[in-house]
Amino acid sequence: MRYSLFAGGKRIRPLLVLAAGEAVGGRTEALLPLACAVEMIHTYSLIHDDLPAMDDDDLRRGKPTSHKVFGEAIAILAGDALLTRAFHLLVDVAAPDVDVRRRLRAAAILGEAAGTSGLIGGQVADLEAEGEDITIGALQDLHRAKTGALLRACVVGGGVLGGAGEEDLDRLHRYGDAIGLAFQVVDDVLDETASAAQLGKTAGKDAAAGKATYVRALGLEGARTVSRGLLEEARAAIAPLGPRASLLGALATLIVERDA
Repeated sequence: MRYSLFAGGKRIRPLLVLAAGEAVGGRTEALLPLACAVEMIHTYSLIHDDLPAMDDDDLRRGKPTSHKVFGEAIAILAGDALLTRAFHLLVDVAAPDVDVRRRLRAAAILGEAAGTSGLIGGQVADLEAEGEDITIGALQDLHRAKTGALLRACVVGGGVLGGAGEEDLDRLHRYGDAIGLAFQVVDDVLDETASAAQLGKTAGKDAAAGKATYVRALGLEGARTVSRGLLEEARAAIAPLGPRASLLGALATLIVERDA
């Protein structure tokens, strides 16, 4: 668990939790349990994604993947343990002044994003789409579930724990929806254009596996155009929040303009 969780990475998901919560007036102490929980869930998904039964990858965050170091059985258990620990942490460790109803709502948001209507369902759709020609609409749904759901949950969950009203939560939801999809579109581009040294994982695997990607559907420039449009959607969604959402704006730019 420690090997994979502390192997590095961009930590964008916990940053989104903190940025969203603080944008609506939340305190860092109230947001940290969710910030840690989402990184645990993200890491578990990477461990399982790299297994031979899935993407069969040998490199993650510039280091040998978990199953290469510890074997497949321990890698599976490490992923399971991180997922379980994430929800234990979220409900067991919290600032004393955070309303229990907000904690439960944040846990429900995270659970939905990690389950069959989010990350898991998206991964199933991704496997089933290998080698198939699917519509842009189906591809968008796949990406919004596989990658976007957890990123959106970071933003909306952070808003919930930060005490946001429903109007601000709607703004955060639209922002999270846009950057969640943009993240995977940019990943599609980077898989085609970046090196393994840049990515910290094997490059070019999507094309080799016949994955459904925006690059395959629209070409490199088409995918880049989509990502830039989603960046503008994200910025527009949080514009009413003013300067307090400046970090959210910066993170959206980072997600779209990153090179790894």
